[in-house]
Amino acid sequence: MTLTNEQRERYSRHLILKEVGIQGQIKLLKSKVLIIGTGGLGSPVALYLAAAGIGTLGLVDPDVVELSNLQRQIIHSTKDLGRPKVLSGIETINNLNPDVEVVTYQEALSSANITDIINDRDYDFMIDATDNFPTKFLINDVCVLLRKPFSHAGISQLYGQTMTYVPGKGPCYRCVFQNPPPVKENPDGSEKGVLGVIPGVVGTIQATEAIKFLLGIGELLTGKLLIFCALDMEFRKVEIATRTNCTTCR
Repeated sequence: MTLTNEQRERYSRHLILKEVGIQGQIKLLKSKVLIIGTGGLGSPVALYLAAAGIGTLGLVDPDVVELSNLQRQIIHSTKDLGRPKVLSGIETINNLNPDVEVVTYQEALSSANITDIINDRDYDFMIDATDNFPTKFLINDVCVLLRKPFSHAGISQLYGQTMTYVPGKGPCYRCVFQNPPPVKENPDGSEKGVLGVIPGVVGTIQATEAIKFLLGIGELLTGKLLIFCALDMEFRKVEIATRTNCTTCR
């Protein structure tokens, strides 16, 4: 594979980086990333991965665009109200970078379809951009089983957190959190609220982790939970270990 003149111009700021260069950009163009959720977290992830030239992006989301989404879900706009989020997402990405093939899955992720979706294009890296604990645990358990790396993130109010799982190189999500909390103890964003920029900050970090993994550069957030507090503008990195009695990755 060689880069066209248009690609050399589009990705010129990548090409001059020693960590990327021509061969690194070709790697990105050949890579496939699955983004589960095209809401607050998934929006910046999808936009930055598309801009970076990830060759194939999968978008999983069963929902349609609502007015209350637009305060933070930047891949959608007012004209998209009532449209499926995956269709709004594919249109925005195509307008941003026609190099990217977008595969859409307009369905809720479940134990019945998650393996088929991941295997559909044999995705290289998964993004957990979901907003509920049962789905996060499902993503973790299946990715561990299939030996697929993924980035987890969660946001609430003015806080966010993220970690990266790589098979054989660190703890999984269940090592840290073990089991989902009872539903009554886990109100969703419509009840607790979230500052609109928080998913932008955390989702951009998830996109960065995906690119670093695909290029094989830098130090990933494996064995570490990065916690962000917007009030104090503070990032805190907490060391986490593989739990010896983890029912998933041990």
